[in-house]
Amino acid sequence: MIAPLSIPSPDYEWQIWEINLFGWQLNIHMYALCILVGIVLAVVMTSRRLTRRGAEPGVVLDIALWAVPLGIIGARIYHVLTHPDDYFFEGANVWNPFQPGAIWNIWEGGNAIYGALIGGAVGAWIGCRMTGIRFWSFADALAPGLLVAQAAGRLGNWFNHELFGLPTDLPWGLEIESSNPAFPAGLADGTLFHPTFLYEIIWNLAGAALIILLERRINLRWGKAFAVYLIWYGLGRSFFEAIRVDPSEMFLGVRVNVWTSWAAVILGIVLFLLQRRRHTGDEPTPYVPGREWKGPDAEVDSDETESDSDSLDDGVEGENSTGETAATSSSRSTSA
Repeated sequence: MIAPLSIPSPDYEWQIWEINLFGWQLNIHMYALCILVGIVLAVVMTSRRLTRRGAEPGVVLDIALWAVPLGIIGARIYHVLTHPDDYFFEGANVWNPFQPGAIWNIWEGGNAIYGALIGGAVGAWIGCRMTGIRFWSFADALAPGLLVAQAAGRLGNWFNHELFGLPTDLPWGLEIESSNPAFPAGLADGTLFHPTFLYEIIWNLAGAALIILLERRINLRWGKAFAVYLIWYGLGRSFFEAIRVDPSEMFLGVRVNVWTSWAAVILGIVLFLLQRRRHTGDEPTPYVPGREWKGPDAEVDSDETESDSDSLDDGVEGENSTGETAATSSSRSTSA
């Protein structure tokens, strides 16, 4: 029996929007749209935060051109490697992107955030090297926006009817149709499940707010804000992952993503303590030494300084000339 406050899954018609353009059909997947919205939110938030710290406006886009594509590639590779049974079996369509189930079809779901972090970190490092931005400065500016982006992406899992948790009697249980391939065998029709997508959305948004509030009280520069992100997300994800029912690779009886979550927590703690000891002061600039952006005001100031210097030189020359003339005149008068 469905609980009064249970969360219904969206109609399957919401998964894909079909748009006809001049006889050509364009399919827009809600999952992909949610990821795109998350990317836009992360870029906007990161850009505003980094610009306030002294970076050139728009420099985040130069970094995102590397980080986003490599993040998406990393997310897909990690998912495929941790869910090999979903893609590599007899008769499976692995390579053809025009058929369902291919490893390239990211719009069908299956993008792992930990793979996105690894691939995105490589892309961000390349982008930071090219723009002169400190990698940890970018990571700190990104931290809350990354959590907001992940929250938006989790909404896509809801549209795809996927990644739900264990059965529950809680009133806010998620409704999943028994015809769903991921529906556990042996359970009755109408069984409710933990809405792990909603849990993670709330957890991620709370984490973004926490980082922003902590920054007002303590120094979270030099990679420490990103360390808080790793700790917060790793703790939450380790729990949400443990109650999911979808199949995943196991190691020593524990899901691989749980191990990865614990590794993220440990990495975050080590990074925070290490950077806290190495960098006790504030971050003077988000740029590496020698590659600072001086801004348009600096150019104007430079021109004005040069103009003032020229005027000063002219004045000094005029003063010297006047002095010499006066001295010469006085000499002639005395001589006469």
